[in-house]
Amino acid sequence: MYGAMKDQAVALVRRAVQEDDAGDYAAALQHYVQALDYFAAHLKYEHNPRVRDAIAARLPGYVARAEEIRALLDGSPAPCGPGGDGVAAAATRKKDPRGGGGEDDERASERAKLRAGLHSAIVSEKPNVRWSDVAGLDGAKQALQEAVVLPVRFPQFFTGKRRPWRAFLLYGPPGTGKSYLAKAVATEADSTFFSISSSDLLSKWMGESEKLVANLFEMARENAPSIIFIDEIDSLCGQRGEGNESESSRRVKTELLVQMQGVGHNDDKVLVLAATNTPYALDQAVRRRFDKRIYIPLPDLKARQRMLKVHLGDTPHSLTKSDFESVAHRTDGFSGSDIAVCLKDVLFEPIRKTQDAMFFFRSEDGGGTWTPCGPKQPGAVQTTMEELAAEGMADQITPPPISRTDFDKVLARQRPTVSKAELGVYTRFTREFGEEG
Repeated sequence: MYGAMKDQAVALVRRAVQEDDAGDYAAALQHYVQALDYFAAHLKYEHNPRVRDAIAARLPGYVARAEEIRALLDGSPAPCGPGGDGVAAAATRKKDPRGGGGEDDERASERAKLRAGLHSAIVSEKPNVRWSDVAGLDGAKQALQEAVVLPVRFPQFFTGKRRPWRAFLLYGPPGTGKSYLAKAVATEADSTFFSISSSDLLSKWMGESEKLVANLFEMARENAPSIIFIDEIDSLCGQRGEGNESESSRRVKTELLVQMQGVGHNDDKVLVLAATNTPYALDQAVRRRFDKRIYIPLPDLKARQRMLKVHLGDTPHSLTKSDFESVAHRTDGFSGSDIAVCLKDVLFEPIRKTQDAMFFFRSEDGGGTWTPCGPKQPGAVQTTMEELAAEGMADQITPPPISRTDFDKVLARQRPTVSKAELGVYTRFTREFGEEG
């Protein structure tokens, strides 16, 4: 798939060069921009550093020539400079630069340029996170299923006055799974998924940020059913009238409000999904555009037990059901990310034991593996990990299974990252504006 993107980009560049040499500047500009769009999409998924470097080395030339042509079409002096491979330098051409289509071509090329940056926001590979992978949050999952799954699979359900939800705001403490829930939406929904951050929509050029917002929604309507996910939306739509708010920021919020209102458009198949850790920082008008505002709280006891098991996976352990219950109780107040960090630390405890061990036991029935043990263990041999490795037995050393004491040791130094005072803010916002997830 991604090789096809590169091949298409190369073909477009060759075509652009031919049109450039022939003096058909409007067509050349359009194909340069399209080629850059494909190259950007390919670079996002290309893992070979040599291929990435080769493509990145050529892009500045294509960008430079595209800007030169744009300047010619605008009637301003074109900067002199080298283009990409085979790209003719800016010089006297055989045709009138404006002969390729005038203002319509200029608008089309500008639109293509704006869309080139937004194209990389489309999630083309499913994140492989299922609803069942999200621990707890049953209310939030049900509401999102009603919004993204049912309208696509059962459109006959939504007739008359019954319409799908159009905008969801997920709010709550950091690390509670808001973005993870969005990944589940991207996996489960048979829709085009746009993953957007504030940096994707903010530009240093006057007026371009609003056009990016408008083009984003236009692309979503063209690719409907679609979902626009905006992470940390508060950084894009803070309270209006604040002292540090710029004119550009106000215009972006206004454009976003207009697009979310959907005046003159059929947006029944476009869902806006946003996440924030600071719901009170969100502009009031933007907040009202979200017909569902769902609180994503800290995981409850049942969810914490499940997270512990998920993060342990198939790692050998000796924990019983009561051990999992006890650890889950001790992690009260932990966020999902806190539990993930805790488990990562626990997973390293057997390795630390192995490094510090002074006695090892050799298991004959397990292929002759060496496992750390105490000095009173029958068959214990006084040696170290380094000594065993020096004797050529490094691949035979096996860490012990994870035990309850490993959790006790880690939890003695682990602390939750969300304070009770912070939780009070979310409780108050939920009481005033939101609903439990």
